[in-house]
Amino acid sequence: MNETPVIEIKDLTRRYGKLDAVDGLSLTVKPGRCYGFFGRNGAGKTTTIKCLLNLLRPTSGTVRVFGLDPQKEEVAVKSRLTYVPDTVAFYPWMTVRGTLDYLASFRAHWNRDIEADLLRRFGLNADQKASALSKGQRTQLALVGAICPEPELLLLDEPTSGLDPIVRREFIETVIGAYQSGDPQRRTVFVSTHLISEFEGLIDEFTIIEQGRELLTMDADAARDRFRKIRARFTQPPAKLDLPGALSVKQTGREVEVLSNGSSEEIIAKLKACQPEDVQTESLTLEEIFVASKHLSKPTA
Repeated sequence: MNETPVIEIKDLTRRYGKLDAVDGLSLTVKPGRCYGFFGRNGAGKTTTIKCLLNLLRPTSGTVRVFGLDPQKEEVAVKSRLTYVPDTVAFYPWMTVRGTLDYLASFRAHWNRDIEADLLRRFGLNADQKASALSKGQRTQLALVGAICPEPELLLLDEPTSGLDPIVRREFIETVIGAYQSGDPQRRTVFVSTHLISEFEGLIDEFTIIEQGRELLTMDADAARDRFRKIRARFTQPPAKLDLPGALSVKQTGREVEVLSNGSSEEIIAKLKACQPEDVQTESLTLEEIFVASKHLSKPTA
């Protein structure tokens, strides 16, 4: 198996005037992974992706895609990936058919069977003009154009924001799942999304960024083991609890809910010392981990 990282970012900084949109970010994406890139609006996700595509030049630091410098070997890099931005646009006079043929003309490989299947799944009319497509339909067309070349890297920036929930779920579970399973050692997905829960079953590893800096990078399964929700119910409302290692403690009457960061056993022991009626624990989902990350230490200069 090729061990060259598909994406390697080292100390990336991209400055707009006095604002560091990305500030010293480093991450590595291995082949065959579905990598989640999470952060609030303005955290620097899109700026990072644009640096990978040579749509923006880094102020400092380095980015490599397939081990190549996107600035110096742009065609070699882009011929092996596809990109779906958060806002897509097509030549308005082209039909869906004409748009796909135009996109296919730039590719050495284009899977017409996948194209036909996706057009059918999405219910897109090949004769419809791009100018008549809704926002969701334009997103669907962009996704068809991204999947059909069967690239080594699929770069997705809020790829499903314009889709209705049913189409969105089918695309994520069926289309992206099928894309990766077609060549699991080689095909890689890098997805920036707010809809973390819908990608839950696909994400292998993720990075959360805050103010342009890495806040947390973890393997998804390891994160679920580490971050846990602990619920305890008492016969009487307990006195103020001292629970070192807790990300947050929420008490409602006789019930206490604790989010733990790798300290669940110690927290459970402290809770049981107060003789609760019941104690339950469960892993956090990736979306819950993202929300809980606001309790982690903020990036500092």
